[in-house]
Amino acid sequence: MSRVHITDVILRDAHQSLIATRMRTADMLPICQQLDRIGYWSLEAWGGATFDACLRFLREDPWERLRSLREALPNTRLMMLLRGQNLLGYRHYSDDVVCAFVQRAADNGIDVFRIFDALNDLRNMEVAIEATRSAGKHAQGAICYTTSPVHAIGTFVSMAKDLEAMGCDSVAIKDMAGLLTPLVAGELISEINKAVNVPVHLHTHATAGTAEMCLLKAIENGCRHIDTAISSFAGGASHAPTESLVAALRATPYDTGLDLEALQAIGFYFRDVRRKYHAFESEFTGLDTRVQVYQVPGGMISNLYTQLREQGALDRMNEVLQEIPRVRKELGYPPLVTPSSQIVGTQAVLNVMTGKRYETITNEVKLYLQGHYGRAPAEIDPTILELAIGNAERIDVRPADLLADEMDSLRSETEAFATSEEDVLTCAMFPELGRDFLEQRNAGTLVPEALETIEDRTADSRRPTEFNVNLHGESYHIRITGTGHRTQDKRPFYMTVNGIPEEVLVETLDGIEVDTATDTGRVAIKGSQRPRATLPGHVTTTMPGTIIDVLVSVGTAVEAGAPLLITEAMKMETEIQAPVAGTILAIHVKKGDAVNPDETLVEIGEPA
Repeated sequence: MSRVHITDVILRDAHQSLIATRMRTADMLPICQQLDRIGYWSLEAWGGATFDACLRFLREDPWERLRSLREALPNTRLMMLLRGQNLLGYRHYSDDVVCAFVQRAADNGIDVFRIFDALNDLRNMEVAIEATRSAGKHAQGAICYTTSPVHAIGTFVSMAKDLEAMGCDSVAIKDMAGLLTPLVAGELISEINKAVNVPVHLHTHATAGTAEMCLLKAIENGCRHIDTAISSFAGGASHAPTESLVAALRATPYDTGLDLEALQAIGFYFRDVRRKYHAFESEFTGLDTRVQVYQVPGGMISNLYTQLREQGALDRMNEVLQEIPRVRKELGYPPLVTPSSQIVGTQAVLNVMTGKRYETITNEVKLYLQGHYGRAPAEIDPTILELAIGNAERIDVRPADLLADEMDSLRSETEAFATSEEDVLTCAMFPELGRDFLEQRNAGTLVPEALETIEDRTADSRRPTEFNVNLHGESYHIRITGTGHRTQDKRPFYMTVNGIPEEVLVETLDGIEVDTATDTGRVAIKGSQRPRATLPGHVTTTMPGTIIDVLVSVGTAVEAGAPLLITEAMKMETEIQAPVAGTILAIHVKKGDAVNPDETLVEIGEPA
């Protein structure tokens, strides 16, 4: 068989890579009838970051999206990306949660499960593969492609053979950062095809500008299944354009058989759709050959861009990019894909922003070093290991072997607001976010983030971004470093005040009480009532984030290094520890608060 089959990623990875996963279901459904007529091998439509984005920003039920797409695409396989034992979250789940999730996803419309593990630890894929086969669906084992002193073609060929032996119906090379080069792609596919009897799929990103060449060399060496994206969402951090590959292969032994004109019509539709989401475009999602050095996937670099912008530190992006390979080497060369990309990327940002490497270490790095994400591909730097976890026990078993079943307790914990098994699983993936979403859904108060118009962007570009303000005899230098996205009644602005990062929430006139004396809106500054950190006992954070847990109370006696707070930034948790021994005098934050560097979050006084 010479025909090449195409999986189009327009409904998932394409917009995840280019517009931060913000495409709404309402913009997908009108074109589904045309997509369904094309004859794709499959459409990738779910998984990855879509679950998170639906809940957090779009305020859509991701399960309802899946059901709607299944109904609208009756003749096309739907594919999802599944992170093995991590499912769609950022930790390992017990086996009964994995089995329940796969079964419900299958029942709601998924035909093909592309299953991977961030560390290429096949132990973390076993249960998901078995669950997929039990559900009667197509289990595709995905190999995360990366380069390092411990990764070679032989490594990936061996993995492909193991995945076939585990019962996978096909094997995919997942080149999430666009690291493949054409000749290597050809050799890799050729060697895997010699080693296995199941079909081989190639998924590669266009970041370095080599995607089309890699796909062609792979096809010439026996690959018959490739991933592409409709041209209006192709290129850069996304994928090679579908129409271009169809045109290139037409009237050859590899002809896809797809209708080029019908695909072009779909491309025009999505070109108009993309304009609606221009506010989510990033200058870091275009062609960038630096990926061959730093190995940073498109979704990860967008995340870094947002974090650094919020701190007024975009000028330090190159420092962070240079730090990422160093951290990756020290952590044993994990492939950079969710969640390992966040683990490495967040630690690199902390190392750069604090000015002292590993002064602050995220909880996820500590768990990774202890083996709770699986087996690292190479030896971990012993100095970093000692600094991060000291004498803490490291595990070498499959991490989920240490987890008790969770589904019964999850059902019990969510019975007040979960109305289905899907709701329970939503809370399993994202406990706080899921609960908030479901409670608002049940109350009928869900409001998606607003879409910024072209007029908004044009008006913003005419406004000054750096100025001085005199207030009560004091002079303040203010530099606007970025803006967030409007909700129904407010919009965040990121700025530095005399070099100190701040986040300001500007509430719209419709959403506030107007000061009749001045007839102006009220401006709320997050954290503005918190004192500045000036004393050794003033506890602060190294980067903007959200408080997800307060571990102490006023009057508690603590030792230096004791955990006080847990913050979340870039989807990673960081434990904030006591800088000195003493007694907790005051706590200026609560769960859910947004915090910034240099604010005093907790005050510690002399020991009682």
